[in-house]
Amino acid sequence: MGELSQMIRRRLDDAYESLRHAHADGDTYLADIRQEEIKELRRIAANHDIGVEPPRCD
Repeated sequence: MGELSQMIRRRLDDAYESLRHAHADGDTYLADIRQEEIKELRRIAANHDIGVEPPRCD
């Protein structure tokens, strides 16, 4: 796995975790920011043919 792939996956994991916490805390502003960050990271991954898994819902 390339360095870009690892970085995107790591940042997505962090963004999804932060999004879960934002939702749990009722922080809609942070949740909106994280959703945009996730959208952008997924766009970058798609542009570089990097497959990313959907988040786990546990």
